[in-house]
This record gives sequence, structure tokens and C-alpha cells, in this order.
Amino acid sequence: MNKRDDCGIEVSAQELLVALRREGQARPLKSFPNTPAGHRDLARYLARKGRVVRVCLESTGVYGLDLALLLQKRAGIEVMVANPRAVRHFAQALMQRSKTDPLDARVLLEFAARMPFQPWPPPSTTALHLCALARRLEAITELCAAEKNRLHAARAAQALPAVIRQDLEGSIAFHQRALGRLTRQALKLIASDALLSERYAQLDSIPGIACASAIRLLAELVMLSPDRDVRQWVAYAGLDPRAYTSGSSVHKPTRISKAGNRHVRAALYMPALVAVRHDPHLRAYYQHLLAQGKLKMPALVAVMRKILHAIYGMFKHHQLYDGTKVFPLSARGSAVERLKTLVAVA
Repeated sequence: MNKRDDCGIEVSAQELLVALRREGQARPLKSFPNTPAGHRDLARYLARKGRVVRVCLESTGVYGLDLALLLQKRAGIEVMVANPRAVRHFAQALMQRSKTDPLDARVLLEFAARMPFQPWPPPSTTALHLCALARRLEAITELCAAEKNRLHAARAAQALPAVIRQDLEGSIAFHQRALGRLTRQALKLIASDALLSERYAQLDSIPGIACASAIRLLAELVMLSPDRDVRQWVAYAGLDPRAYTSGSSVHKPTRISKAGNRHVRAALYMPALVAVRHDPHLRAYYQHLLAQGKLKMPALVAVMRKILHAIYGMFKHHQLYDGTKVFPLSARGSAVERLKTLVAVA
């Protein structure tokens, strides 16, 4: 039976700082360059015949992605990519008041040794490329919106020189060309994969979800391991409710945790806004929540969660959107809900 060692790796742009405990003894911290050669040297440093080493990294960006993919392929090395919030709270539980790279590496070592180990499922190359394209599209969309706001302000101020407006118009045109180019590339990538094509069509069948939202949602959801259930999907999106009560006096309003993937929440927001106006089933569900006394924003977040539940069911059962399974309608029930909503709003 293989014996187990534990390892924590603090990743930065230039350096990999490694804390290793082998055979119960902590080794001195060791540094490797964050390069392909450094990754190979690190893998050789960790590998030992007859022993398994559990490696813990933080999920903090792309700087550790190549390393995680390399280590995951090596025999005798198990990789966990931990949630940064979980690691931060773990460090607080260890009474760590300072934050330095050496301390972070040791905290990750203890996290690997003491916390339940969750193996990292590496995404496919297609999924990685689609996610990178979708996040670049999201970033450019935000840049384009900011430039449009600046152009609106520049047009309102006649004192500014015309060259400012011309430059902003050129910048917007440049970003819009980039959006079109990257969107075509993302659609081409989706069309090359049968499963992605099927899921894109399923997302496109939901009222409120069009090309841009479908690409963004598909890119984030395809990164999830297939064995996750719908509750884990909701938690992954940070849409799970977070209650806050204590004794008889502290009863704060229930809010979503926002502890998950912000890109999924952002991709669901606009489709939910459109759906409550144009889809009769989701509109009835939204009005039902308002009639129960929910405020508009919590009700809209509940619609986002309902859409995510619908997507999970569509992917699992290979079906297009069916509003009757989301929130069935009845003539009497719809009239009653509309009346209640009018009373609540009044």
C-alpha cells in the first residue's frame, strides 16, 4: 500500500513556492520557476516510488493552470485545486495574522493534510479554449460598454475637442470587430463538438438566452465535472441562499452566498430580466414570488436559480426547454397571481 505525503504550492506569476511534508517530516521550502522546465523539475521533486503525494493549489487564475494539468497526469501525484475563500478561512482558523508567500505555502500544505481531499477533474482542451474565449468576450463587452458611456458624455460636452469623440468612436468600432471575430471562433469551436452543439441548442431554446448568453453559460458550465448534482451547480454559481440568524434577536435577511463563479451569475442576470417579461412560465413564477411578499431583486435572483435548475435538467435528459416543467400554468391560478401581484405592488 502506497504511503501518502502532503504538499502545498503557492503560485505566482514568476515563482512556485513548495511546502512538502514527506514521511511526517516537513521539508524546507523549495522554489521553482513558473515555467515549463520548472514544472517538470517540480514534478520530479514530488514523485517518489511507492508513495503518493497530495498537492493543493489555490484556484486563483491561469498562472497555476499548466502546472495543475501537468501534475494531474503524473503517476503518484494527486491534485486538489482549492477554493480561495475556503483557504482564507482555514488560515484564519490557524490564527495566521500575516499573509506572505511562505506562510501561504504552509497553509496550503496543512489544508491538503487536514481537509477532505477533493481531486481536481481536469477540463478538456475544448472546454478550456471555449472558457477562455467566453471570458475574453465578457471582458471586451465590458470595455465596449465603458467606451460607449464615455462617448455619450463626450457628445454632451461641446467644450471637448472633436478628436476625443472620433477616438472613442474608433475604439468602439475596434472592440465590436473583436467581439464579432471571437464570437465566430467560439461558435466554430462549439460546432466541432457534438455535445457542445447539443447543449448550445438547448440553451438557445430558453426564452431570454441568445447567442452571447448561451456561449458564456456553456463555457462556464462545461468546466463542471459531470457527477455534480443540481445543488452543487447552484453553489458553484454562488446562488445558494445564506441564512444569518442567532438566538432570538439576530435575524438578518437571507441573501445569496456569492461564493461561487461570478461569471455564471453575470451570464444569468440579463436572461432572467428578459424571461420575466417574455416567457409566460417564468413571468408567472416571478409574479408568484412578488405576491408572496418578495422584493423584486430577490425574486429575480430566484428566477436566475430556476433557469439554472432548468438547464441542469435539460443537459441531463437531453431535452429542449419546456416551460411547463419549470412552472406550470393554470387559467385560474394565473388570474389569482396577477391579482395578488397588483395588490402587493399597490
